[in-house]
Amino acid sequence: MADGEILKKLEDFTKDAVAVQLQTLLTILQRNGRSSYLQRYGVGAFLDTAPFREAVPLSCYDDYADSIGRMADGDGGDDDDGDRPMLSVDPLVCFFNSSGTSSMKPKLVPYFDSPPSKAASQLAHRASEAVLQRLFPPRQSINKVLWFLYAGNITYTKGGFKAMAASAYPLQSSNKNPSPFLSPFVSPREVILGSNVEQQMYCHILCGLRNLDFIDGIRAPYAVALIGAFALLESKWEQLCEDLERGFPSLDIPDTAIRDSVSEVLAGPQLDLSKRIRIICEGNNWCGVVSKLWPNVRYIKSVCTGSMEQYYQKLKYYAGEIPVLGGDYFASECCVGINLDILLPPQHTRYVLLPNAAYFEFLPFNLDQEISVDAQETVDFSSVEVGKMYEFVVTTYRGFYRYRLGDIVRVVGFHNSSPEVEFVMRAPKSTAEILTERDLMTAMENLQLFLRNVKMPDVSEFASFFDLDSNLKHLKIFVEVGGVLQDEKLQELCWLLRRNFSSLEDGLGGVYKMRKGRGEVGPLLVSIVKPGSFNRLLQMAIENGAPASQYKPPKIIRNPKIVDFMEGSALVTVSSDSSD
Repeated sequence: MADGEILKKLEDFTKDAVAVQLQTLLTILQRNGRSSYLQRYGVGAFLDTAPFREAVPLSCYDDYADSIGRMADGDGGDDDDGDRPMLSVDPLVCFFNSSGTSSMKPKLVPYFDSPPSKAASQLAHRASEAVLQRLFPPRQSINKVLWFLYAGNITYTKGGFKAMAASAYPLQSSNKNPSPFLSPFVSPREVILGSNVEQQMYCHILCGLRNLDFIDGIRAPYAVALIGAFALLESKWEQLCEDLERGFPSLDIPDTAIRDSVSEVLAGPQLDLSKRIRIICEGNNWCGVVSKLWPNVRYIKSVCTGSMEQYYQKLKYYAGEIPVLGGDYFASECCVGINLDILLPPQHTRYVLLPNAAYFEFLPFNLDQEISVDAQETVDFSSVEVGKMYEFVVTTYRGFYRYRLGDIVRVVGFHNSSPEVEFVMRAPKSTAEILTERDLMTAMENLQLFLRNVKMPDVSEFASFFDLDSNLKHLKIFVEVGGVLQDEKLQELCWLLRRNFSSLEDGLGGVYKMRKGRGEVGPLLVSIVKPGSFNRLLQMAIENGAPASQYKPPKIIRNPKIVDFMEGSALVTVSSDSSD
């Protein structure tokens, strides 16, 4: 199917989105109605959305954890009826790992061989590429992509099923029959399948530099991965040039398969190329470095919305005049929405919901009220209101029913009859939380602006933790700034922070200010952490099985181990009630 036909098919689905949604739900219920999960609610007889929503309660991952654990152990049936599937009638293929952002340990998401789901997913991904190619038609010779993709370790469950990042699934073919998914990549398969993210990132860059005249685009699933890659380029460019001169990667890359495959890409010493790159990098001017090093690149593409928005300006700094394109809204559980105007910046990015991908419901959410996780009545496509915020609830082809996805979106309009949404933040987890990701990001934007005005280093990363165990509850914010701070500069930063707490707290949202005004929250604590602390969090998450391609640094920390690590990484902590 040609690109135009793909986009027309997507357009047709959105023209009668409510009817497509009903058909999607009926297809799911007719297909999976005899699963033990749905049978307990008598779902088999439902022919409309209302009785389904009345009978089946809202759910979260914990409601499926026992069934998923048993399936991972090789138990495919219900306790009372071994022939009855637990979640889906389709064959279980493998498990995808969630990002592991908040818990350090990823959740297992079952991947069933569901033909309707596969068709919806293929349409979404092909439509995404069609949108890109509509802006940047393919070129015959300049057709490679420097794609920072990390498949991560593939493990096996007790029942013998593979558990992997969703990005690794297309690569599950033998070396004799490489996946067509790899054809545009400048990096060999061995680099993507490696187990050390920093070494893989280095090799991605090395392969991209070797083929710098043939790179059409630079991509990563999330903006944070691109920021990490450009930072590595800044710090390792001399070693990269030396590797090009030698014609093989540094001995710091011990993986034989990676070294051999990258050496093949390098194809011997590249003295002239190395000299060309040295001249660019020796100037130590990284503004617009993308077009300087890769003269034929037409775009950079990654998700820049939500918590990724903080990296957008830095990405624009590296990109210069090269457009930074937005990504799509694809979750491990299902495809959610497609970005039809990828040139828009993150603050204006909107996703058209895919009415054939899952059955969507919307749980009203009010940012101005005290945080509540209590279930309310949901609305569907026909009842959402422009300007209102909602938490997504999805029923998927692959075994999740009225599942709270954990994302807060705002409805900003309609594409034909399908809602257009902007991503706001991850949903709060409990009523004890006193701020949202969006509140924290606003406060950090205030701090960033202040620090730039006084010529201090930029904030490179941040996260918060609400300490409920202390006698007087405290909000703690962990901040990492760019570069290494000498003692004198660190003391100056502390001095400036003490004078800027009011501006910082102004951004922390109405719930925080209300509870602090009632005396329920103690002084705000800000800890400056050692350089590299958040990179170490990434390594810890990967060591616990989180896929590197999907990792997003946590903004609201809920895991005690992460808190302990961050507190141990603090160079200094400043309190809002400390004296000058």
